[in-house]
Amino acid sequence: MTHYRSNLRDLQFNLFEVFGRDELLGTGPAEDLDREVVEAMLHEVDVLSRERLADAMVDGDRNPPVYDAKERTVTLPASYQKAFREYMDAGWWRTELPEELGGQPTPPSVRWALAEMLIGANPPLFMYASGPKFAHVAFKNGTERDRRIAQLMVDREWASTMVLTEPDAGSDVGAGRTKAELQDDGTWHLTGVKRFITSGEHDLTENIMHFVLARPVGVEGVGGPGTKGLSLFLVPKFWFDPETGELGERNGVYATNLEHKMGLKASSTCELTFGDGAPAKGWLLGEVHDGIAQMFQVIEYARMLVGTKAIATLSTGYLNALDYAKSRVQGADMVDNSKTAPRVTITHHPDVRRSLLTQKAYAEALRSLVIYTASMQDRVWLAEAEGKTDDLAESINDLLLPIVKGYGSERSWVLLGTECLQTYGGSGFLAEYPLEQYVRDAKIDTLYEGTTAIQGQDLLFRKIVRDGGRALGAVSNEITTFLADVTGFESEAALLGTALNEAGTMVAVLLSTLEGLAKGADPRSIYTVGLNTTRLLMTLGDVLCAWLLLRGAVVARDALEAGANGAEADFYRGKIASASWFCSTVLPKVIAERKILQATDLTAMDLPEEAF
Repeated sequence: MTHYRSNLRDLQFNLFEVFGRDELLGTGPAEDLDREVVEAMLHEVDVLSRERLADAMVDGDRNPPVYDAKERTVTLPASYQKAFREYMDAGWWRTELPEELGGQPTPPSVRWALAEMLIGANPPLFMYASGPKFAHVAFKNGTERDRRIAQLMVDREWASTMVLTEPDAGSDVGAGRTKAELQDDGTWHLTGVKRFITSGEHDLTENIMHFVLARPVGVEGVGGPGTKGLSLFLVPKFWFDPETGELGERNGVYATNLEHKMGLKASSTCELTFGDGAPAKGWLLGEVHDGIAQMFQVIEYARMLVGTKAIATLSTGYLNALDYAKSRVQGADMVDNSKTAPRVTITHHPDVRRSLLTQKAYAEALRSLVIYTASMQDRVWLAEAEGKTDDLAESINDLLLPIVKGYGSERSWVLLGTECLQTYGGSGFLAEYPLEQYVRDAKIDTLYEGTTAIQGQDLLFRKIVRDGGRALGAVSNEITTFLADVTGFESEAALLGTALNEAGTMVAVLLSTLEGLAKGADPRSIYTVGLNTTRLLMTLGDVLCAWLLLRGAVVARDALEAGANGAEADFYRGKIASASWFCSTVLPKVIAERKILQATDLTAMDLPEEAF
């Protein structure tokens, strides 16, 4: 049996019953879709993910890609070759493309629901197949030449990469030293070394298009220090005929190392060297020097992807643990713990129940967080189709992305190790069960596309301060309006209301500190902000998840009152239980987080390095 366990019913619940995404279907850019069609899409992707893609993930971990140092190539196992072909031939990646590139116009909320199953079943495969999706960035920002390249990327199913990090720069992208020099024919030659490049080299596709940040040299007015001096270049693995796409000579970009990793081993994470021996030729995207803004279109997609990957892994981890707990017989029920008492499945034991309900609540809450965020992307997508902009939806999406990525990855990684794997006892440590791989594979989610600390700083400084608190205020008002109308969940609503106020106080304290700095306060007080940005990130994630679970509980309560029975009644009761459990066990901790934040001093910063 495959390792992957999907939760199709909960995806449908969120899409249609909680967030009403069927209202978008049959009109505007989604005129070719209706609920029946979308449910059929979900079902087909569920089958594809479980039955045809999932097994390669395990094989790729046991038989990871092989690097040939002489040829500087990477070879993937046969299982990945087969699964990749299955995925590409199925064509679901076209839902992420605009119609101009041969895509099927699909609301982002539906896309991410589909993506949860595909990523959950085989994360490295989904990332290898991201090439045609990245083509949209070249198409959107490019010249006619770049748009032609984008079309070739789609038509010929080329892979692609996002190339930012350098060995000495790490997360400090603006410190990058890879340089680009303009040639007489209008191309650029790049030289430098990049590190931690996902899917940097492999044999799944005939070509790879690298989206590379580099610093132009010798051109007046561009290439200055920091991130603003970086430009974005399209650098192919093989040069090609721009009309037909037929491959020509090998370009001067090579994998010079394959990283050996804790997990996600099937993903070829490479060091790439540009201009080693032969020139690494490329084009300036759009013929404009706006690299960091262009690359952020890829980064924002990648952060949503990473958060969804983490959440999908937590969901299948919980469902695997649940299956095991229902079959594992051990010990007697605590009510009758005599020597002659019958042995029971471990789901009868209180602490296992605590663990399973915690796993369930977080998995379902985080799924709602992804779909809620995607619903903001729906608004942006609809506005763009009408030639308009939805500034508020864009701001709310920007606010939510670091929470999806940072909060989602942290909660998922911790729960996978402390609860999902723990449900198995010692067996969870064995490779015959999927949790040990899930734990190893999930840790990277807290690290790449910006560590959790970076997500916390991004949330406060860019998404709250720079936005003037508009998006945060809009979401807070939405929660407040919900609380004013909700009935039947008085205890949970009271806990959520208190937590919302506490989170608001935390934001106010940090903003007050920043305002004091602007007025001449001790510059070192910025440290008290830096010591708490991750705390704020996690707190806002808890508040949002409690609200979204409670929204689902109201829907479930109404369905039960309307006469739901059988398996559907059990499902709805489970939704109510998740919300109640989360509110009662997670939200009271927000008070402690606020107190810790308010009491923060400079003790940690005053401690000499030698004392650590």
